[in-house]
Amino acid sequence: MNRISIVAGGRHSFMTVRHLVVRGDDIAIGRALADEARMAADWVPAMVDPVVNRARWTWFERNWPQQHARMSGVAAAFGLAPDDDTAALDGIRALPVDPGCSAVWCPPGRSTDGRGRLAGNHDRAVPGGTAVQPYVITTVPDDGLASAVITMSELDGCTEGVNERGLAVILLPGDVTRGAPSPAPRRPQAGLSVTQVPRFLLDTCENVEQATQALLGAKQYDHGVPCHYLVADASGQAFVWERGADGAEHLVQAPGEPLRLTNHPLHRYPRASDLPPGTPETAGTFARFRRLARRTARLPMSPGDLSGALDAVAVPAFADEPSRTLWRTVHDVAARTITARFHLGDGPGGTALLSPELTFHAAG
Repeated sequence: MNRISIVAGGRHSFMTVRHLVVRGDDIAIGRALADEARMAADWVPAMVDPVVNRARWTWFERNWPQQHARMSGVAAAFGLAPDDDTAALDGIRALPVDPGCSAVWCPPGRSTDGRGRLAGNHDRAVPGGTAVQPYVITTVPDDGLASAVITMSELDGCTEGVNERGLAVILLPGDVTRGAPSPAPRRPQAGLSVTQVPRFLLDTCENVEQATQALLGAKQYDHGVPCHYLVADASGQAFVWERGADGAEHLVQAPGEPLRLTNHPLHRYPRASDLPPGTPETAGTFARFRRLARRTARLPMSPGDLSGALDAVAVPAFADEPSRTLWRTVHDVAARTITARFHLGDGPGGTALLSPELTFHAAG
């Protein structure tokens, strides 16, 4: 049975966090996501080039059958024929612009309790104190991998998540040196958009080895903000996936050691000592990377050390900029859980109003 609840914030808070739990086959899951998007955001499918859209449907059918079935559910929610090539039945919400974000992977052998953890901050510009409404979505398909994800963008994509096999993924903006995203409208293509990549991995892969092969074989495209991904699994393996401006693919690994990621290409600057002097565009990502490197250099790391390192690079309340760290997460890959703390507003005296630590399990 599907259910939705407010788990943090609310009407009088800067943020309202909803937890949507969806069970059933993938067609039913797609229909439920479309119904929620229509009710909450008046979302309707966009009209697209039917020739390109037919190629997109074919790609999903061959490579990501779970998404193909969910798109059929979206079609049913709007009374459309599944073979209507004029409507894009994915990309339910727009990708937010100007995010920051930081992430750290601590492998089991480098933690005080022998448990691997993937932790991250999600930063985003919120001009004028605009209220934000992220979703935690738990999907439990009849036939497939259950997962828990957090999204600020598409309900059929995500910014991070963990599945029932202990595979975890965090998305971060990947290359601030490329400048601001193009103002031109984003057009869907065959393959994976940036926010579909994490969901694709969580739906189709059980471990890092499978995720590596899936990414190497998948067609991908940027639409606005180039992104990179930190992927880890319950066995303690991890890697960073990046695509260069020329389309070249990069797999960055550090077996048995922590991995740190902010908003510049790790394949170009794998260590803090490799970073060049900052520019106005790169100063923020370089400074956060150096601080993360210092805070996570002392090993082994406790769970508190890991959370503290992310807190040290969070955007403080009343910062002289419109950005805030909207949430901090810790993915326990052994437990298959996400523990999240959300920013609910700026409190008195420069303090932040924060939610309690909330834990979500991949299996609901």
